[in-house]
Amino acid sequence: MTWWSTDDEDDEPEFDESAVRVRPSRRGSRPRTKQRPEHADAVTGMVIGVDRGRYSVLLDENGPDERVITAARASELRRKSVVTGDHVDLVGDTTGDPGTLSRIVRVGERTTLLRRSADDTDEVERVIVANADQMLIVVAAANPEPRIRLLDRYLVAAFDAGIRPLLVITKTDLADPAEFLRNFAGLDLTVFLSGEHEMPLDEIARVLVGHRTVFVGHSGVGKSTLVNALVPSAKRATGHVNVVTGRGRHTSSSTVWLRFDAADLPGADVPGAATGTGWVIDTPGVRSFGLGHVDRENILRSFTDLDRLAERCPRGCTHLPDAPDCAIVEAVEAGELGETGAARLESLQRLLTTFAGGGPV
Repeated sequence: MTWWSTDDEDDEPEFDESAVRVRPSRRGSRPRTKQRPEHADAVTGMVIGVDRGRYSVLLDENGPDERVITAARASELRRKSVVTGDHVDLVGDTTGDPGTLSRIVRVGERTTLLRRSADDTDEVERVIVANADQMLIVVAAANPEPRIRLLDRYLVAAFDAGIRPLLVITKTDLADPAEFLRNFAGLDLTVFLSGEHEMPLDEIARVLVGHRTVFVGHSGVGKSTLVNALVPSAKRATGHVNVVTGRGRHTSSSTVWLRFDAADLPGADVPGAATGTGWVIDTPGVRSFGLGHVDRENILRSFTDLDRLAERCPRGCTHLPDAPDCAIVEAVEAGELGETGAARLESLQRLLTTFAGGGPV
């Protein structure tokens, strides 16, 4: 009941505080807060697969309770990406039993992040994998023909991410890759040659043990075949090359982490054979690799000897052949870097030109 008093019948009524009616909030009476739960009981795992908003997460890696669970991203992470390779904290049901679902509440700091863009002008990054430390680039000696500029772009992306690049050339029984490899003679790049009747699995296995290696390559170069040989349980689909277009057909549609164990390879029981485990990360084949996200300085830093010489270059030096007073060019011409100096300078300049959009891939 509302009360008021008047000194005269014609005066306006005077209201007190009890006359105010406050409508309840449509959002409820619970006050909003920026404080989030600490989730002190969260467990840590590694994302090994992503499929339509559901994440496959490995818990207790190499431990007695190792298991793969299914998780969804918590609402507080709706603006933060979660990609394969991420270390994440989870709450909820982490038993891994059929039908259970846990929540990802935190994403750990990433040591590396391999990315690409649709083209060199696209500012939108497409994350391929997090926390990999090696990139194994698969190129065919023929069918399809190897593309120098695409390999250049893979190398630039690896250097930018701080990932060690490795190179496998397949189908060497169809063509001699020597001429192609001369384009990369100046780089400290480990190269493996593989043909129809000879696949150096043990040699490749030695560089995979103890590492997280992401496999990349043009469609049709034999990447999935190599993955299946190294990880027999993978059973990745393999394709063929179109005889008219010379292009391969995409067979891998998503990035998948696969455990590699040298004990599964033929000849593993031979004395001196590779031993140990690692991770093989298979990615979909691509026909282009945009570098819109790359930091140009990271390319030069990958050539440590040339980077030291660059300290003597004038400000804003591009290090390209037409750069005036470039200390790197002058040192190479003077023979300061020996027989490999010219090749290393050529590799650097080609990578810098590629980054600047100097031609199609």
